[in-house]
Amino acid sequence: MPDIFEVSIDDLKHLVSERAVTGETMLLNMGPQHPSTHGVLRLLLELDGEIVVNCIPDIGFLHTGIEKNMEAKTYQKAEVMTDRLDYLNTVGNNLAYCLAVEKLVNLDVPPRAQALRVILAELQRIASHLVWLGTSALDLASMSTFLYCFREREDFLDILELVSGQRMMTTYIRPGGVWRDVPVEFEPAVRAFIKMMPKRLAQYEKLLTRNPLFLDRTLGIGAISGEAALNIGMTGPMLRASGVNWDLRKARPYSGYEQYDFEVPTRSEGDVYARFQVRMIEIRESLKIIEQALNKLPKGGPIRSQDHKFVPPPRSEIGTSMEALIHHFKLWTEGFSAPKGFVYNAVESPRGELGVYLESDGGPKPYRVHWRTPSYDNLQAMPLMTKGVYVADLVAVIGSIDIVLGDVDR
Repeated sequence: MPDIFEVSIDDLKHLVSERAVTGETMLLNMGPQHPSTHGVLRLLLELDGEIVVNCIPDIGFLHTGIEKNMEAKTYQKAEVMTDRLDYLNTVGNNLAYCLAVEKLVNLDVPPRAQALRVILAELQRIASHLVWLGTSALDLASMSTFLYCFREREDFLDILELVSGQRMMTTYIRPGGVWRDVPVEFEPAVRAFIKMMPKRLAQYEKLLTRNPLFLDRTLGIGAISGEAALNIGMTGPMLRASGVNWDLRKARPYSGYEQYDFEVPTRSEGDVYARFQVRMIEIRESLKIIEQALNKLPKGGPIRSQDHKFVPPPRSEIGTSMEALIHHFKLWTEGFSAPKGFVYNAVESPRGELGVYLESDGGPKPYRVHWRTPSYDNLQAMPLMTKGVYVADLVAVIGSIDIVLGDVDR
C-alpha cells in the first residue's frame, strides 16, 4: 500500500496566492468525484467568497499507460488501444493512428476507403458534439436537451454497429483502408440521418439559443483571447471561438478533405456561448461534408490497400489458398517491420488537434508512441478562463472545454 500523507498549506504555497497562506481566501477541492467535472478531474479552487481567485487542475486519476502498452504490441495490435483514449472519438483515434502508420511505411489507401473514412469521421464528430451539448446543457439544468441529444446519438451508434459490429470500440479503420466494405443498408441509413439532423438542431437551438437562463450562464463567462489561446496551445472549437481560424481539415488536408466544400466557423468573443455557437455550426458543416462524400463515394473497388506486405489477404482467400493462410497467420502473430525513422501526423478531432508520434527502430513494434491530445492542452486554459468567475459558473466553463479524461491521462 502506498503511504498516505496529509498535504499542508506549505506544500501548496507555489500554487496559490499569499492570501491563501494567511487564511484570507479559502481552498476548496472540486472533484475528482464530482458529476460536473466530466470524469475524474480534481480542481483545487482558491475562493474569495463565491469568486474564483485561482483554479488549478489536478490530473492523473485515470492514468492507463496506453502509450507504453502500444510500444509492447505490433503496429496492427496496438491499434485497439486507440479506441480507449478519447472514447467519444474512437473513429478519429483510429484514423489518426492509421494515417501515421501509413506515412511511416508509405502505404496507399484506395479512394473508396478514403471516402468512407471521411463519412465516419464526420459522423463521429457530430455524435461527439451531441454528447458535449447534452451533458453541458444538463450541467446548466436543461434536462430535455440532454435526452434529445442522446436520442440522436443512438442513430449514429446504430450506424457504427451496422458497419463494424460494435457500437463504440470499433477499430474499423485499419492501416491501408478499412476493415471491410459497408453493407447496402449503410448509405440509406446515413442519408436518413443527415436529412433528420437539421430539424433536430433547430429544436436544440429553440431550447437554448435565446433562453435567458442559458444566456445568463454563458455570455461573457470563461472568456479567453485568441492570443492567449494560441500561447497556451489550445486548438479546435475552443481556439476558433476565440477568433483564430485554424482547422487541420483546411490548413493541412488529409484523407481527401481538400475536395469537399465546407466552412470553418469562428467567433471572436471567446466565451462559453461562442463555443456553443461554433460547435453548433460545425455540426451543420459536418452534415454538408457527409453528403458530398456520399455523392462522391466510388461504386465498388477495393476498400484496402493491395500491398500485402502490410495488409492481410482477404478472408475469402484464406479458405482456398495455403499461401494466403500462412501470410495471414504471420502478419497477425509476428506483424510487419517498419523502416527506421519517425513520423508525426495530426487530424482535426472534435476537440482539436489530435496528433500521433511514431518512432521505429526497424522492428515490428513501435519503439516510441506519443499522443498529442487536445483535451490535455485545452484543459490548461482553466486558470485563465475561471479567474474572477463565480463558483457556480465553473461547471459552464468545464462543459465548454469538452474534455475527455481518457484523452488527458492516457
